[in-house]
Amino acid sequence: MSLSARIRPAHLALIVRIAETGKLHLAADRSAMSQPAASRILSDIEGRAGTALFDRGPGGMRPTAAGQAVVKHARAILEGLDNLDREIGLVQTGGAGSVRIGTVTGPAVGSVVPAIRACRARAPDLEISVEVLPSAPLVAGLAERQFDFVLGRIPADADARAFHLTPARTEKVTLLVDRGHPAAGRGRVGLADLLDHEWVVQERVSPIRSAVEAAFRERGLPTPAKVTNSSSLLVALAMIEGSQAIAPQSDEVARLVERQGGAHGPVRLDLRDEIAVAPFFVIRNKAHQLSRAAETVLDEILARL
Repeated sequence: MSLSARIRPAHLALIVRIAETGKLHLAADRSAMSQPAASRILSDIEGRAGTALFDRGPGGMRPTAAGQAVVKHARAILEGLDNLDREIGLVQTGGAGSVRIGTVTGPAVGSVVPAIRACRARAPDLEISVEVLPSAPLVAGLAERQFDFVLGRIPADADARAFHLTPARTEKVTLLVDRGHPAAGRGRVGLADLLDHEWVVQERVSPIRSAVEAAFRERGLPTPAKVTNSSSLLVALAMIEGSQAIAPQSDEVARLVERQGGAHGPVRLDLRDEIAVAPFFVIRNKAHQLSRAAETVLDEILARL
């Protein structure tokens, strides 16, 4: 058998310690073994290597050329094993590993990002992926194990019995407009005042679109007639810039956009009547056991809901 097939980590550590101390008895002490045992191990390794690893002299033991090669690789192997132990420990405690999260837009800003920051502060080795999508593809992806868990709503055609559902909270809808919009800065704007403006609204199947249309109907009003359909925040922001268009967004997203825009960016309208979206859920696949890393991130998200 080759040397690599027989040598053990404890043997490698002994070789390194002999090189460091130059004395067999000191290396044996640091390796918690007797000197005769250390001598037998060294002789066995040298026999299998077919050459001496150390020159013995009055000044101590010095690595030969072959010994230098063994010491170099021994240090690399031992360091790798130490790193392996560390990584396994991190994975077992949730401090390392990969986590795949799917989420609708609102909780991505209000819950997922703060949770990631908290996890990063104490577990920098975590690899976290976040995908923002509507609920239907999120739940479909969860069923196919593309995500560890998702934040969204169960579509009508999905079998809720296949999932663990943790109720989260109701989302508030906020209307974003350009800073020069005639309703900007006015207090307590009513929906009737906004009917004649152009709207940039998510597709009809989206919860925000449904909530906006329901709010108009509940007040005996027709729904806006001039509508551009888009679920893209980028398109919505481009449409309202320099115009009188209105873009409904989740309150967390609207507040973020307003902060990032500064003195010249979009602003939120002060609505007289609140528009609320049906609550979302934290959804898990019953057939999928979460890793410790995923549990760590999930705990942080749940603490923020």
